Parts: sequence; C-alpha cells; structure tokens
Amino acid sequence: MGEARVAVVTSGTGLDQDTDLPLLLEALRAQGLFAEPVVWDADPAPWGDFDLAVIRSTWDYVGRLEAFLAWADAAAGETRLWNPAPLVRWNSDKRYLLDLAGRGVPVVPTRCIAPGERCAEADFDGPHGVVVKPSVSAGARDTARYEPGRADDAVLHARMLLEQGRTAMVQPYLPLVEEGERALVFFAGTFSHAIRKQALLTEPGQMDNSRVAHPGAALYVPTEAELRTARAALAAVPVAGEPLFARVDLVLGGDGEPVVMELELIEPNLFLGLAPQGAERLARAVAAAARETVA
Repeated sequence: MGEARVAVVTSGTGLDQDTDLPLLLEALRAQGLFAEPVVWDADPAPWGDFDLAVIRSTWDYVGRLEAFLAWADAAAGETRLWNPAPLVRWNSDKRYLLDLAGRGVPVVPTRCIAPGERCAEADFDGPHGVVVKPSVSAGARDTARYEPGRADDAVLHARMLLEQGRTAMVQPYLPLVEEGERALVFFAGTFSHAIRKQALLTEPGQMDNSRVAHPGAALYVPTEAELRTARAALAAVPVAGEPLFARVDLVLGGDGEPVVMELELIEPNLFLGLAPQGAERLARAVAAAARETVA
C-alpha cells in the first residue's frame, strides 16, 4: 500500500479552536498516513485528491445545514467519507432520539413540535421543569431549562424557534444531571474512553450561547449499565455500517439508570487530550479504513 491520503475535515472555527485536531493529525502521520486539515466548504473542492475524508470539527454546519448535507453527498461521491453521508444526514437532526426510542433504547423523553404545530402549556411543565432546544443545534445553542411553574417562558422559547422555521424539542429536566453528564467515546465500534463533565444548564431561564460547552471535563470510568446503554444506542442506528467514531452522551434518569441524551456522530469533541492513547486508537481505526480503501 502506498501512502494513503487522509483529509481531516474541519472549519474555520475548528482550525482555531479544535484541540483534538493537532493530536489526531500527529497520530495519523505516526501511522504512516499523509494527513492534512481541510475546511469542508473549501473552493475548489479537493476531495478527489484524498483516499479518505474524516469529519472532525465542521462546527459551523448548524446554520448552513442543507449546504453541509449537500457537501457530504458530494464529497462521498469523490472519496470515502467517514462517517458516511447517510449517517451524517440522520444524525444532523436530534429527532433521531425518537428513532432510538422506537428501537427500545432508553433516551431522555422527548417531544418534538414542528413549525405550524400548536404549543400547549401543559407540555411545557413537569415536576422538575423542562429543557427547550432546537432539533438542529450544537454546543447547546439556543437551549435553556425552565423551572416548574415557568411553562409560559418555555412556550415563548419554543415559539421563537418555530417562528424561525425550526423544530422545537421539549424534554423533562432530569435533576441527576447535576451529578454530571457522561460521554462515552467509541472508535470503529470499540469503546475507547469516557469523560464526565459538569451540568451545562445551571441557570434556569438563561439561553447563553457563549457558555463553555464541556465544563469540568475529566476522565471517567463508566459503569456496566452505561456501557450497555451506549452500545445499545450504537446498535440501533438505522444506517448500515459501523461508525468510525461516535460519542454517546448519557445522563441518569429519575430511577438512576442511564438514558441517552445525545448520540454524536458528526463532529463531536472526542477529548483526545484527556485520554491516553485516545488519538492513537482513532488513528489506527482510520489507518484500517485507509488500507481497505487503497488495497
């Protein structure tokens, strides 16, 4: 096999802020691969020059979703894209949680309200309050939680999203999130490492798009129940093929059992700087995919 060429797909923001990016590039080169970062909307499109394109930090896609999905389809026509374009499309809208729930995966209970549908205050209250978010979002943008008795504020938040042509999601606030969110990272279906981070929505009624996305992140040893739930979520993905990389975000439900908060298959922070051998594990998975491509 000659030297395989790998594009690590990023964005302008990713080039500036993705701490995983240099670690992954170094690890890929240590595997004998030619690897360089490429912005996803580069013009002219260079994807035919690479054997693989691995999405890493395309962090500006949320505001340009249709253009991004069109890019994924086009790039997949010129090179081997990881994760694959159908998986990117499915995972780009958090309504995938409904698919997972329908396949028996324990997820945070979720109600989706599309533009044109009615908002009823009864759907926006609960014993511990609710969380309102758009179905297409990253880094908890345009997301807030509301305490019990503040259903009117939660409805206003949802109506704002609907007026923008976005689908609103309503979920119960789970108090055990204050013990920390868990993020379990998998490469080619194999568990690599996990982190635990502090709760994000600490101020009720506050929609703060400048908040730190992963406060207090630290390595964590997941429980067997958490590993089972994460693996069940990956097994339930309705797209053929094993994701090259995945991050399963979990929180404890009211009964103390883990439930899926998000399944990140597009451009998640992988916390490679916290995980010994994390970058090397991902690089080995990429190298294996590269060998299949150029063999």
